[in-house]
Amino acid sequence: MSVVLTELHYLPSITYFQQLLSAETLLLDAHEHYHKQTYRNRTLILTAQGPQALTVPVLDGARSEKIRTSEIEIDYRQNWMHRHFRTLQTAYGASPYFGYYADYLQDIYTRKPGRLWDLNLAFLHLLLRCLRWPLPIELTTEYRAPGTTPTLLDRRDFLTPKNTPAGPAPDSPSHRPYPQVFGTAFVPGLSVLDLLFMQGPAAGQFL
Repeated sequence: MSVVLTELHYLPSITYFQQLLSAETLLLDAHEHYHKQTYRNRTLILTAQGPQALTVPVLDGARSEKIRTSEIEIDYRQNWMHRHFRTLQTAYGASPYFGYYADYLQDIYTRKPGRLWDLNLAFLHLLLRCLRWPLPIELTTEYRAPGTTPTLLDRRDFLTPKNTPAGPAPDSPSHRPYPQVFGTAFVPGLSVLDLLFMQGPAAGQFL
């Protein structure tokens, strides 16, 4: 059985899902330590001004001591949920399928999950349903050091913002272009929401 081990992202990119195409099971690392400035709390969308990052503010993420990603709490002192949803609405309100998915997204935001892990997992389950992809998800029961489980395809930190500001990792699968809301040149490396809002139920065919 093909099992892909990776971390949990916020509104993951198209490339994140592409790396799972050969997987029979997705194994999420629930025991890793939190890494700052990664896609764990950040995603990229396309706006009229170009690619824009949406970042979930977290508590304790800057502490010197290590803390598990699954224990990182969200900072609700900022009204970031309203800002993120309004940004999505402004960027994609005119797209063919934004209205179809908007309520599902807003429902998760209004739940105000306490932990980043719970927020990201709720969005991942939603996105897989929207993509019509019944991919089983399991969580690690202990930390697995790189290279210690050869039966797994370890893709942890395969995608990071440091690769390119608005593009996939150098060795990631190439995107199949599709019409986007803004511009004429295709912009890769965006959240899979960009694809869903444009292609709707057909989005899975573009992975």
